[in-house]
Parts: sequence; C-alpha cells; structure tokens
Amino acid sequence: MKITLSELTTKDLATLTQRIINTADSGKYPVIADHPVLAEIKAEYLNYDKAYSKAAFSGKGKLVAAADLDRDVALRNLKKFLDGYRDMRLLPNYKVASDLYNIFSHYGDSLDKMSYSSQTAQLKKLIEELDAPANQQKIMTLFLTSTMDDLKAKQVVFEQLFAEQAAANAELRTVKSASAIRKALENLLKSFLNLLTAMKSLPEWNILYAQMDELVQAARNSHIN
Repeated sequence: MKITLSELTTKDLATLTQRIINTADSGKYPVIADHPVLAEIKAEYLNYDKAYSKAAFSGKGKLVAAADLDRDVALRNLKKFLDGYRDMRLLPNYKVASDLYNIFSHYGDSLDKMSYSSQTAQLKKLIEELDAPANQQKIMTLFLTSTMDDLKAKQVVFEQLFAEQAAANAELRTVKSASAIRKALENLLKSFLNLLTAMKSLPEWNILYAQMDELVQAARNSHIN
C-alpha cells in the first residue's frame, strides 16, 4: 500500500480521508471501529475539512461597494445642487447655498473618490459640522433636510456593512489554511496505513486492508491523472 500523501491535491487528500472514515465506520470492520488512530484521524479531518472548505473572503465586498456607490451618488447630487444654486445670484438664498458648498469643499472636493476609510472619516466630520444648529437652519432654508437625512442614512448603512465585512474576514483568518494543517492529517493517515500493512496477515484485518488498498489506489490514480 504505497502512496505519497504529500503529492495529493488538497481536494484529493480530503476525499481519501473521508472514504477511509466512511469505510471504517461502515460496521463491516469491528476490529478498527474504536481504534485510537482512527479517532485521531476523524478529529483532525474535522479541522482540515473546515479549513479546506472555508472561503478566502466573506463575500460581502459587493454589498460594501454598492453601499459606497449609494453614498457617493447622494453626496455628488447634493454638491451639484449647491454648486448650481450658489451661482444663481438672483435667488434670495444663493449665499446660503454658497456657505454650505464651502463646507463640502473644506472636507474635499473629491470626497467621493477617496478610499473607504478616508471617505468615512471625512464624511463623519462633514456631517457633524452640517448638524450644527446654524448649518441646520441653512439646510432647512434650502429645503434640503430630507436630502441630508438620506445621505446620513446611506453613510450609516455603509458603516454597518463595512463593519460586518471586517468582522467576517477577521473570523475567516482565524481558521488555519488547509495547507497549514494537512501535514498533521498526512502523518495520521500514514500511521493508519502502516498499521493496516502490519496487521494484514491476520484474518480480521485482511479484508479491511484490501478495501483500504483500493481507496489508496484510487487516490494515487487520481493524482497521476
């Protein structure tokens, strides 16, 4: 029963291990059912399977990007409105629009093109200043209260999704990679196969050895193919 386990792909090693466990647990081979080596293989395989099947990232990136776009659009529309209004000097409140526009400019004319973290930090400061009583009055004067509320809401949604993404990605990083833990599983499988080889002359082990040898050959052929 010869096989170089380290040459198997991550998937093929998982398949071989699962087949060995299923065969041992089939009830046909009482001699191996409660063996400590098999118990260790099962325990290590749980870790390996968790690492093997884990996603590299949380998958929330698209949701975060969409939320960022929503707040970008809301921000750009508000700036465009103020920019146009402040140039209409025949309107009574054009100076109010100019004052508000200058606040936006103070925190960056390209605010919507900044990185997630930079934009979030600057938007927080912008919103805090716009929430000042004097600026709230100006916003009400231009009937922009609902527009500002919309921008705030989209900022909140983005922060929530970004926090969820960060937490999910951090959790994934705590799971060791399959390649990092496979060596322990390989060593246990090697010990198990050596045990079968050593005991194969005994009647109660012979059939088990033959069955496991078929599984090993299948794994070896999978690697060759």
